[in-house]
Amino acid sequence: VQLQASGGGLVQPGGSLRLSCAASGRTFGSWYMSWFRQAPGKEREFVVAISRTGGMVRSVDSVKGRFTISRDNAKNTVYLQMHSLKPEDTAVYYCAAGSKTYSSVEDDYDYWGQGTLVTVSS
Repeated sequence: VQLQASGGGLVQPGGSLRLSCAASGRTFGSWYMSWFRQAPGKEREFVVAISRTGGMVRSVDSVKGRFTISRDNAKNTVYLQMHSLKPEDTAVYYCAAGSKTYSSVEDDYDYWGQGTLVTVSS
């Protein structure tokens, strides 16, 4: 599986952005998908994950009510809609695919995209 993340950019505090992650292959619907992020000088951290059908979601408390993950299995794409962005959301965002569960653990994911940079600044 190859993952291609896109949609990052510079946005003002309070703004919105939508990230996309396109996957290769015809088995996209069999993968649990997630987004992680890595802020400058910090370790990569879990943001949000989604089940194979999209019916179940897990997210970190700091983004609840602001970030929404969704997927379109027909388009082999997972999305991260981000609202009310804060400077502390600045990071490189990575999408990941795994076969175990919609986990918050990095080691549960087998494939990673290259990352897309989100900068929240005025």
